[in-house]
Amino acid sequence: MGKTIAEKIFDAHRVDTPFEDTQVLKLDAVFCHEITTPIAITDLMARGKDRVFDPTKIKAVIDHVTPAKDSKTAEQGKILRDWAKRHNIKDFFDIGRNGVCHAIFPEKGFVRPGYTIIMGDSHTCTHGAFGAFAAGVGTTDLEVGILKGVCAFKYPKTIKFVLNGKLKDGVYAKDVILHIISQIGVNGATNMVMEFVGPIVDEMTMESRMTLCNMAIEAGGTSGVCYPDMKTVDYLWDFIKDEFKTKENALKEYSKWISDKDAKYTKVLEYDLSNLEPVVTYDYKPDCVKTVREMEGTKLDQIYIGSCTNGRLEDLRIAAEILKGKTISPNVRGILSPATPYIYQKAMDEGILKIFADAGFCVTNPTCGACLGMSNGVLAEGESCAATTNRNFYGRMGKGGVVHLMSPATAAASAITGVITNSPFYKK
Repeated sequence: MGKTIAEKIFDAHRVDTPFEDTQVLKLDAVFCHEITTPIAITDLMARGKDRVFDPTKIKAVIDHVTPAKDSKTAEQGKILRDWAKRHNIKDFFDIGRNGVCHAIFPEKGFVRPGYTIIMGDSHTCTHGAFGAFAAGVGTTDLEVGILKGVCAFKYPKTIKFVLNGKLKDGVYAKDVILHIISQIGVNGATNMVMEFVGPIVDEMTMESRMTLCNMAIEAGGTSGVCYPDMKTVDYLWDFIKDEFKTKENALKEYSKWISDKDAKYTKVLEYDLSNLEPVVTYDYKPDCVKTVREMEGTKLDQIYIGSCTNGRLEDLRIAAEILKGKTISPNVRGILSPATPYIYQKAMDEGILKIFADAGFCVTNPTCGACLGMSNGVLAEGESCAATTNRNFYGRMGKGGVVHLMSPATAAASAITGVITNSPFYKK
């Protein structure tokens, strides 16, 4: 019987099976940031195990609150900074060079097809867009990963999502994943790998695939995953060109991670998304989704464009096309946070940041701060935000605040009117 991509990765990385349902996998990379990793570092130090399994396979960044907003966040940054120096971790991205973890790590070429990756962050599933198995883990698993370079998982069960059709103008990866979550629910893929295939995925850029996989966790998924193809090779080429004679050679090697045609799935779900409209969340769960048309006119106080979901250059270009020559409503405040310094610089070079600034947006440095309600855009009680982020839990961006998740296009259109509004690209 054939295997899924997740099963192939597990079988290639297994180092032990201590129990029938437990697989210990060798890790290709351990990603770290300053919110969850200092807890693991401090505990390892207390146990007399202040070591790392391989400093070249650990990548660290200060991204959730940057620059530090108070003494506590400054201390978290210091713990990570000192640890990186102590263990000669070269790939540490401090303030000024730092970006949102799930944007900067793939941008630096740290994610490859077939890799196993963990991080103390639930949206680590983003990296499955490259054909990798990437999962968020708790403190204990993170400690073991840092110390020994392994992590234990149950053998993967996979739900295959076949996305057919062609997306309408104004409909993006964010709309697709929100629609899927609305169909299966926030527990619909619990402890499962969500495998995305089909014509719509084939047409997506790597940035869009990252958006798709990023929100697998919002349906309970352990990881999202797409098949590696020539778009994957093109994205990685600057980092892998010394390993392969041609891009075709690279594609042939990476194609071994594609699921077999006779692979067995827990479930196969097919969707024709040709008629999908832009969507937006309401209430406090990611599966509370309505079309933008149904939510049009809903009052907003803040527009936030950024995060590991939709803060990439592609997202900024889409939003800027709508905002160009326009001014946002005086009833809202707009905040833009490009996800990495590279994206920030490219957006500056292309005039995108000027478009946002001229429209009335506050342009900030790369940070996760607003997404989890820690800095750079926290909501007051009773306020609502149109956000390109990934979670709309109660209090996520500030106590008593409401978050409406949407695409950058919808967020930009809504910024102009001050209420939830369909993108001009959407033909009613």
